[in-house]
Amino acid sequence: MAKTLADLGLTRRIIRAGQWAGEPAFTGLSVDSRNTQDGHLFCAMPGENFHGAEFAQYALRMGALGVLTDDKGLEILDNPDYPVLLSNDPRAALSVAAAHFYGSQPRHMVAITGTNGKTSVANFHRQILEQLDRAAVNFGTVGVEGAVSAKLSHTTPEPITLHKLLAELATKGVTHAAMEASSHGLEQRRLDGVMLEAAAFTNLTRDHLDYHHTFGDYFAAKAGLFERVLPVGATAVINMDDGFGPTMRLVAEGRGQRVLSLGSVEGCDMQILNQRFDSDGQDVRFSWMGRVYTTRLSLIGGFQASNVLMAAMLAIALEEDPEAVFNTLPKLETVRGRMELAATRDSGAKVFVDFAHTPEALETALKALRPHVLGRLIVAFGAGGDRDKGKRPLMGAAAANADIVFLTDDNPRFEDPASIRAEVRAGCPEAYEVADRAEAILRAVDALQPGDTLLIAGKGHESGQIVGHDIFPFDDAEQASVAVAALEGRI
Repeated sequence: MAKTLADLGLTRRIIRAGQWAGEPAFTGLSVDSRNTQDGHLFCAMPGENFHGAEFAQYALRMGALGVLTDDKGLEILDNPDYPVLLSNDPRAALSVAAAHFYGSQPRHMVAITGTNGKTSVANFHRQILEQLDRAAVNFGTVGVEGAVSAKLSHTTPEPITLHKLLAELATKGVTHAAMEASSHGLEQRRLDGVMLEAAAFTNLTRDHLDYHHTFGDYFAAKAGLFERVLPVGATAVINMDDGFGPTMRLVAEGRGQRVLSLGSVEGCDMQILNQRFDSDGQDVRFSWMGRVYTTRLSLIGGFQASNVLMAAMLAIALEEDPEAVFNTLPKLETVRGRMELAATRDSGAKVFVDFAHTPEALETALKALRPHVLGRLIVAFGAGGDRDKGKRPLMGAAAANADIVFLTDDNPRFEDPASIRAEVRAGCPEAYEVADRAEAILRAVDALQPGDTLLIAGKGHESGQIVGHDIFPFDDAEQASVAVAALEGRI
């Protein structure tokens, strides 16, 4: 159905440009000129390497009725003789327009931001709601999971893709959705048209500084979820155990949101009181609004309790009954690629796969595994190419929390893998360096003795190794299974 400017939530600000004959009726929105069709509004967005306005003429030849852009875009258009809508924040305008164009979304939406834990919290939230008989999905890094399944190319999809997806989910009867809010997605205003009932902040550690440049910029991007996207009066769930939790709480309170706090410190609405670990999971004692509960989690890693309880708080924020929510927790299953048990040797030694790819995440994962391990803790990991180089020696230092370290390649992209390993090795000189990731995993699995545990870190759910322009099939969990089978003589 065609939409007018008013339908799209856009004002008619046409500068030094041709006029539409009557009220325009747009048949769609596009940001890629190659996808533009008759009747579209072409949204020419600023980018890192080029500006979308450079492709406006092609979009017009494809049938676009006009262009939405910013002042820089107007300069590039150079005295256009066709209609141009100007916005000081064209990305936000695009998000609002996309939300209006597609017109619907699941009734109950929540979002999770932070460096680590987004995928787990979103997934656990969906699992809780499913056990309460809600039609729910979570989506982000691993795609769309739950009542509907689909692949996504970005953790937080660009606005047109996002709102088309949300409308399709609503059409298919999905009533609840949890989405990951990446710093890139927030910075680029991709969520600005989404109507949220609640949002959560997990933590903030060093990551993506190749994009945000400073830690302050990185925090500001994350804070945008509460400062700009989550409505006044909605619920913000904040992890107060993180050093940035109190600051994020102030942001949420300043916006006029209801804050629910999570942490191990006294005074939190949800307080983690104690945890007891064993080889198969953990028992957790916690309090909610002053009342004490215990639960069993079949999940490895102490930090998982925080992820689970944050997911539970988001469900409570949607007015689900707390008692019913807490009764679902023992049934929660491990999220793929997040402290996932990938293989077990005949001796009982276990191999886990985790997405930990930052210094803090790797250190947290290793320290969280330690209470579950009777023998030695072994790690196999690497660092990606064409990303923040400053974190590489920090990754090495984090890996030193293991008893034995295997340093290998992890998506070298266009950098020299040996140079990357050398920079990581500076933080962990005692590491065994094995360039080929499959061989490193095999050697690490071979080193396992009864009671030992191996963590393969960095890729988690990913299924490829990026070298230059090529993506070679590679799955850490699959490689671990193959290695165990080979060493145990099963193949």
